[in-house]
Amino acid sequence: MSRATTVKHVFLDLVPDRLDEATVYISIPHATVVHLCCCGCGREVVTPLSRTDWRLTFDGETISLDPSIGNWSFPCRSHYWIELSRVRWARVWSQKEIDAGRAADRAAKAAYFGANVPVQMSTPAWRRPWWRRLMRR
Repeated sequence: MSRATTVKHVFLDLVPDRLDEATVYISIPHATVVHLCCCGCGREVVTPLSRTDWRLTFDGETISLDPSIGNWSFPCRSHYWIELSRVRWARVWSQKEIDAGRAADRAAKAAYFGANVPVQMSTPAWRRPWWRRLMRR
């Protein structure tokens, strides 16, 4: 396993059981993008697509995800951008920066969805490891 510098993409309805390295799986029906961490650690990265999460750009040949992907809960703590199907590595954030980023994400969700969003959000069901089983039903 080595650090990825480029990725290929696959559009599909359901994410396969086995993910290939340096491949980004895009499910438009489920508004979800899944890939193995680009550092090579083998962990599964799920990026939900929404106005308050990630945005996917497809130009007919390449993909980009915005904002960056910070795998702060992984042992590798990798941080990178996927732009034009290239992996651009970024610096690892400090815990203070991670906490501030998470607070900004919660504030953005609260502003978008209204006051009904709890201040301390738990991991949504679709981001838990068993989400793939639910998608196949």
